Amino acid sequence: MAQKITPASEDYSRWYTEIVQAAELADYAPVRGCMVIRPYGYALWENMQSALDRRFKATGHQNAYFPLFIPESFIKKEAEHVEGFSPELAVVTIGGGKELEERLIVRPTSETIINAMFAQWIRSYRDLPMLLNQWCNVVRWEMRTRLFLRTTEFLWQEGHTAHATEKQALEETLRMLDVYRDFAEHEAAIPVIPGRKSDTEKFAGAVRSYTIEAMMGNKWALQSGTSHFLGQNFAKAFGTQFLNEQNELEYVWQTSWGVSTRMIGAVVMVHGDDQGLRLPPRLAPTQVVIVPIWKSEEEKAAVLIAADAVIAQLGTVRYHLDARDDVSPGFKFNDWEMRGVPLRIELGPRDVQQHQAILVRRDLPRKENKTTVGLDSLANSVADTLESIQANLYQQALDFRESNTSHPRTYAELKEAEGFALALWCGSAACEAAIKEDTKATIRCIPLDQDREVGPCVYCGKEAHEKAIFARAF
Repeated sequence: MAQKITPASEDYSRWYTEIVQAAELADYAPVRGCMVIRPYGYALWENMQSALDRRFKATGHQNAYFPLFIPESFIKKEAEHVEGFSPELAVVTIGGGKELEERLIVRPTSETIINAMFAQWIRSYRDLPMLLNQWCNVVRWEMRTRLFLRTTEFLWQEGHTAHATEKQALEETLRMLDVYRDFAEHEAAIPVIPGRKSDTEKFAGAVRSYTIEAMMGNKWALQSGTSHFLGQNFAKAFGTQFLNEQNELEYVWQTSWGVSTRMIGAVVMVHGDDQGLRLPPRLAPTQVVIVPIWKSEEEKAAVLIAADAVIAQLGTVRYHLDARDDVSPGFKFNDWEMRGVPLRIELGPRDVQQHQAILVRRDLPRKENKTTVGLDSLANSVADTLESIQANLYQQALDFRESNTSHPRTYAELKEAEGFALALWCGSAACEAAIKEDTKATIRCIPLDQDREVGPCVYCGKEAHEKAIFARAF
């Protein structure tokens, strides 16, 4: 598996695909546009699931599961929703060898079928808030696909909540956006910008959509998680009502929010280099790989005994002992670098004699990444080094984003900008469309944290009160 990949500077798209396949994260499926997630990639997804699920439950949410098939009439109940999703729908017309009386939609998202159940379950203000999440797969018929980033079928979580008041629903929308920010920054080591989507870019059926946007290694943006304030749109479509404390009938206020397996693609593109993956320790399936080195059977016995002593010190660290004897140490080094394992422990006969080991960090250049440590202090050294790697990967990504963010004041400057361009925008969909047509850059978000400067729109010159991030995106 340790193979040379195309440099990112030469062909970024090819670099990405080769890493995903060479590191055995995923492969192409026989069904066009679908992918097979391999065990190493699925282990990475499981770690993401675990980190997110802890956060969801800590904020009061419960997991549930809803059907994969949705009656077509449900999709049609919310006009903006059906219009937004119609081009991507997969439709079942035959079941059990017979044509169905009503066509079924393979789940593209679950707002409609969940509202059908909410309408049955919610009767009183005492039933609120209802805070649910489900882990599932969805299908959206994509024309242009790329492993993890855009596939016909993908895995995700989708949260759905119902509230008694608009204020509570808005608070929930922003609370979950911040949960995503916290996960991205502290687990995936990816700096993100939380912001509001423009009306053009918002979720079909939402009143407002919010997003966390991350910069990839080619300076493009990736939408890495979204949280939507649905208002009462779906509640009115499905009759989801409750009796308030004054015994009056009201429609609930709702949210929905999701993160998908495209986050794996984000980790690859934010941290990866020309040697392969670089995984943040908190998500890495294998945090430490131990590579014993020997030339003779006698040396082999000694270093493997020492390796067992090393393992005994690692505690809860996720480790792997690579004792293969049919490949060279150099092959193993390249192999585990490709897989992005954060820390390698090299242990040879001389190290055993000197009661030491070599720690090799994946986050630093090869000339700077080796440290010799005594075996007696190995446990603390490994723990401290993993924390240092986690922090350094985040800082590297943040420095890269900041150095590739510009602040254009004129349209000419915007057209010359690479990466993220933070510029005043008047809010006009016409200006937004013209910029996209001319530059292929879209409004990624209107950052929540900004100085609220008033000045001329970067495109039309009219008075603008907000800044937006313009960038090309996956």
